[in-house]
Amino acid sequence: MKSTLSFEDLEVWQKGRQLRKDLSQLARKLPSSEKFRLADQLLRASRSVTANIAEGYGRFHYQENIQFCRQARGSLFELLDHLSVAYDEEYISEENFAKAKERIFEVIRMLNGYVRYLKSRRDS
Repeated sequence: MKSTLSFEDLEVWQKGRQLRKDLSQLARKLPSSEKFRLADQLLRASRSVTANIAEGYGRFHYQENIQFCRQARGSLFELLDHLSVAYDEEYISEENFAKAKERIFEVIRMLNGYVRYLKSRRDS
């Protein structure tokens, strides 16, 4: 992994950012009755992903960074649940649900790889 100057240089954060932007657009399209329910939950969870990656990056110890990455991973799984609600309530199509799910799992895989990297650095 190449040297980074900021969390913004991390590919996993960049992918999380794009996911956050996409889900923000989705939240704006939900019915107004969901503004303070599902839309709010989607926004909070998606923002939590990138915020935890950023905060972990700023920590001094690898183990702290890993813990924040685990929190980000939890938020990604939370997003999956919120999207399943959107699908079950017929706010999004099966195709859009599948695409969003695929993007979430891509970020999860990248985050898992970043955690493996951090563990290897911690143990060396």
